[in-house]
Amino acid sequence: MALQLRPDDRAYRAIVLAGLVAVKLFRVPLTVTGEEHLPAGQEVHGLRRVVVPGRGAVVAVTHFGYLDFVFAQLVVWHRLRAHCRFLITRKHTGSAFVRAVCRLCDHVVVDRANGAPAYAEAVAKLRRGDFVGLFPEGGVSRSWTVRELRTGAVRMAAETGVPVVPVSVWGAHRMLTRGRGRLRLRDVWRTPVRVHVGPLLQVRPGEDVAAASARLRAALQAGIDRCIESYPETPPPGAWWMPARLGGGAITVEEQAEHDARERESYRRTG
Repeated sequence: MALQLRPDDRAYRAIVLAGLVAVKLFRVPLTVTGEEHLPAGQEVHGLRRVVVPGRGAVVAVTHFGYLDFVFAQLVVWHRLRAHCRFLITRKHTGSAFVRAVCRLCDHVVVDRANGAPAYAEAVAKLRRGDFVGLFPEGGVSRSWTVRELRTGAVRMAAETGVPVVPVSVWGAHRMLTRGRGRLRLRDVWRTPVRVHVGPLLQVRPGEDVAAASARLRAALQAGIDRCIESYPETPPPGAWWMPARLGGGAITVEEQAEHDARERESYRRTG
């Protein structure tokens, strides 16, 4: 009989603490600004945040690399001792280990072919007072510029009355991102990471979701711009991890849009 794992915040806390140890072990300079914008009024007992209905939040994170969520979670936990219940696509839960971690951490697994159940589960978690983390861009941006957002983040916020927390992460894409191969320890060693938490966004019931998503996108890009301006390492000319508009080697915003259109058409054809 297969072992039936249940959500366990002690296990989640152990994973977060292991992440903090890894940051120190690999001497990753982590610089955070805007922590004061994180939701106030949270009840914290030692290493545990008390989940209270009405005090949840949607944590919207930029998506330039596969480790962005790690640094977003570390920042939220450092300030509030909160665990983010991340939305994770089913295709990224192929291994038994990942499925076990998702179950222990009470993450939400999303089936792109039918996202309604995952949306309902996320809304239920927000109503009970959880923090729900997601990538509103829907996929990795390889232009290192915030892409056009999907509307799920703002719709959840409007439906539940919780704020949206914009979290911009810069530098983690140098460690692991799409099209750059496997995680290599030398890419993690002493690689600086910048995180900026923007002011909370409130989305009114009935507010136009496209306009609200545009506000969120602007907030996330403003955070990225701030992180780049204060990044503690000067990139070499043409650095692959810098956006084209700043002389980097990334694809342009226009090329990203063309790539996104082709990818959407591929999804439409193949499911």
